[in-house]
Formats: sequence, structure tokens, C-alpha cells
Amino acid sequence: MAIIMISRGTFSGGKAVAELAAEQLGYRCLSREQVVREAVVNYGISEEELTAAMNEPPPFWQQGHGRRLAYIRVFSAALLENVKKGNLVYHGHLGHLMLCPATHVLRVRVIADLEFRINAGMERKHISREEAIAFIEKIDRQRDKWTRFLYGVEWMDASLYDVLFNLENVTVDVAADTVVHMAGLDVFKPTPDYLKRIDDLILGTRVWSALAVDGHVNLTNITVNAYDGKVTISGGVSSSKEIGAMKSVALGVEGVTDVVTDLGVGPDWYW
Repeated sequence: MAIIMISRGTFSGGKAVAELAAEQLGYRCLSREQVVREAVVNYGISEEELTAAMNEPPPFWQQGHGRRLAYIRVFSAALLENVKKGNLVYHGHLGHLMLCPATHVLRVRVIADLEFRINAGMERKHISREEAIAFIEKIDRQRDKWTRFLYGVEWMDASLYDVLFNLENVTVDVAADTVVHMAGLDVFKPTPDYLKRIDDLILGTRVWSALAVDGHVNLTNITVNAYDGKVTISGGVSSSKEIGAMKSVALGVEGVTDVVTDLGVGPDWYW
């Protein structure tokens, strides 16, 4: 069982590498767009709003309040549910950063030269060369902003990955074959301890997502951690009444056996 996360730029060829590697391994192949659709169904939120949240970081004046961040947590919950099943090739934008420390995840980056991407964009979207360039530059800027905002890293930093393929120099077949080989190495096989941490992370993310969907409490200063079914909610809220409401929502999440609140009561904040 392995978890393979492939980070792909727009029209870089990462989707083709992911699909071929998954086919050779007999693994599920999952895209960011598929996870968005699962999150919409599972959590009853707007696909339009979730897609917007995934594509564009919030304006500076909103960054302290984070309704869009709530949607990112919902997306994370849907992705983690798939990760837990194992035997997965995911292709999207830095999915491994949504997991706990990725010591047992194969982190792959696929890049291509601009001309390759332009031609692919023109063919797939049936647009002009100028439109393809503008689209690629826009998406790259958005992803760069999001990665720095959410994780404080540069998404093109090679140290974030275990292997990087430049499709200007190697073919999709070679890249996929290498991914398949690396997936079989012991260093990338999840250990029981890692799977346990994934379980705890999933539960904590489920609770955070349930609170976000409930919408009655501002989650700007809230963190949720889980361990063996026990959930700890920390941070600050605007009133003591919100503490009881949060505990009630958390206890309603499947898998939660106990809820501990470590919450201070502070000034009122709004999303």
C-alpha cells in the first residue's frame, strides 16, 4: 500500500503521469477536481464557493477571518478520507502539505517548459496562444499566493518533493515507470504509526469541517486536535455560549468519544 502525491502545474503533463502510474500499479487515481466534488456532496457546501476558495487566496483584509480557509479544511477532510484507503495516486496542487509530516508519502513534482504548457493549453481549452499564456500565468500566480499564505513555502521549491520530473527531458512513460518503482520501496510504505496519525488527523479535520459547515461559530482562532477518539478544541471564542455549541457539534461527529474544550472568551469576531 502506498500514497503517491503528484503536484502538477497547469498543462504540465502531471495528470498523464498520474494516470499511467495508477494504471500500472492498479491504484485509484484521484484529481483535485474529484475531491472538490466529493467534498460538495459529503459536506453539503457550494461547489462554486469551494472551487473559488481553492483557486484564489482571500483578500488581505479577509485573511484574519478565513471563511475560505474553512472550505480548505473541508477539502482536506475529503482528501484524507481517500488517503486513509491507501493505494492512491493523487494529482493536484501540493496535496501532501495537507497531510501530517509526509515521511511515508511519495511526493512527486511534474514540470514542463512553457512552450509545452502553452501548446497543451491551446489544444485542451481550444484557445489562442495569447489566451493560453495568460491563463497559465494567472493560475501560477494564484497557486504561488495560496502556498505562501497557507504553508509559508514556495510551491516550486524542490525540497518539498522526493522526485521531480521535467517532461522536456523525460517522457511520461519514463516518469510513470520511475514512480511505480519508487512506490515499491520500503521507505514509502506507510507504517502502523503513520496510519494511526492519519486516523487522528482525519477525525480532527472532520470535527473542524463540521464546525465550519455548522457556521454558528467563528473559527478564526480555533484549532482542533484528536487522539484515539478524544478531541481537544483550543483557541478563543466570543461568548461562553459558543463553547457549548461547539462541543455539541463535535460530539455529533462519528468517531468522537470525548470532547475537551480549552477555549478562552474574547472579543466578537466576524467572518
